[in-house]
Amino acid sequence: MENYFSNLPAWVLLLFIPTFPITIYVISQIIKRGGIDAGLSQKQSKNIQYGIWGFFTIYLIYTFVLSQTGILLENSLPPKVLVFTAIPLLIILLGFMFNKPLYDKILDKIPLESLIRIHLFRFVGLFFLIGAYYKTLPAHFAIIAGFGDITTAIGAIFVSRWVIEQKSWRRKAIIIWNILGLVDIISVIISAIHTTKTSIENHTEGIVEMAKFPFIWIPAFAPAVIIFLHISVFKKLKKDASI
Repeated sequence: MENYFSNLPAWVLLLFIPTFPITIYVISQIIKRGGIDAGLSQKQSKNIQYGIWGFFTIYLIYTFVLSQTGILLENSLPPKVLVFTAIPLLIILLGFMFNKPLYDKILDKIPLESLIRIHLFRFVGLFFLIGAYYKTLPAHFAIIAGFGDITTAIGAIFVSRWVIEQKSWRRKAIIIWNILGLVDIISVIISAIHTTKTSIENHTEGIVEMAKFPFIWIPAFAPAVIIFLHISVFKKLKKDASI
């Protein structure tokens, strides 16, 4: 019988599973606060928050069900986990949300440091390294993905602090950090595609662990949301030259 669940120890899974619900909650809280500061009523802001919870709850359930069908475990180019999850989510975020007046209105009122601090969830990169340790992920892929995310998360701590303290160099620091964070997630996607290509040629498993539950949540959720957040930071910087 095919195993659609991760082979990592139970303690790792129990530590990992709350990561994305907590991240979604934090994002929804920041957006709710931004809505209130933008002049929306408590009820309107709450409804937006509930909408975010509802959408991502359905989405995470969808990815769980998809992981249990087994169709994502077949190595293919492009990787099916990107085709069925990450790409559709990115289209929704950029295509349907990015240019909405309500998005602009709320983004104007969200503190920049809050947008940056959200990236603390990228400490999830630690799980790539754990996967490499237990040999469920190729070491070269895990190192690129893991250390890149962890470095970006550490950078978010310092950069958000410099924004709060209004350091004179904060704008340059934000731009550098934002570019590096965006390059990191793009490099992870490229590495995933390259590793999958190599695994097809060599008849190895590659990164199929990322198509199993619960780790499917990383490629399904993180790339699209991270790209959206980085673009939002650039958009906020462009609109506010005083930062």
